[in-house]
Amino acid sequence: MQVVNWLPRTELPFAAPSRPELLEMPEPQVEVAVAPVIQAEAPVQPAARPTERTKIEVPRPAPTSGRSAAKPVEATQEAPVAAKPAPIPPPRFALQLLRAGRCLLLVELPTGESFQTRDPAYLLLKDMLRAAGLPDAPQLVGEPVRWPLLVRGTMDQGPEAARDFVQGFLSVRMEEVPCACLWLIGLPAIRFAGEADAQAFYRELPIEGLGSAWALPGLELLMEEPQRKAAVWQAMRRLMARWKETNE
Repeated sequence: MQVVNWLPRTELPFAAPSRPELLEMPEPQVEVAVAPVIQAEAPVQPAARPTERTKIEVPRPAPTSGRSAAKPVEATQEAPVAAKPAPIPPPRFALQLLRAGRCLLLVELPTGESFQTRDPAYLLLKDMLRAAGLPDAPQLVGEPVRWPLLVRGTMDQGPEAARDFVQGFLSVRMEEVPCACLWLIGLPAIRFAGEADAQAFYRELPIEGLGSAWALPGLELLMEEPQRKAAVWQAMRRLMARWKETNE
């Protein structure tokens, strides 16, 4: 019956005396609710990655045996291929060499063809020769120099080759009959015989192996811009004594 202690209502005869501690009623035990303690979970740290050790290459002594040490194969990087410069197209011009008295005239042919007696450019040239005191019927010296020489082929026909050709052509002609002054008429004549440009108009140019030359604008340019004739006349007066003394 799950009875721990029991007490009689009346005193029992011949019973053992009661123990007073058994008569004390135990105080009920109060249960105190204890709140569960929640421990904050620490954030999970990522596992530390093992520190990578720097690889140190230790130089090894060269082998002493007769066998050559194997060389490590190095990855070769192909150098970028440099773009080839575009070839310079050959210059195009036509020049005619004339002789008037003791002067040689290297004249640009405006149309690329030889002068005709009624060409306006040729008539202007005759007027310039008369003003300079030279014969107004110049003589042709050889065939016109036309560049490029070849339509096809692998021969170098660039600007430097053209200059060497023109200067060599003049050198041969001047050795045959010396001249007092070389006239360079037109920009191609100035560029490939005198190695100068339009800044040299009306001036004297010293040319190695050819002497002194006089640079003049082309005949077509003089007809298009007549005001240039005054500068030609002023420069001509300074040089006229050179070929006049020769003619005398």
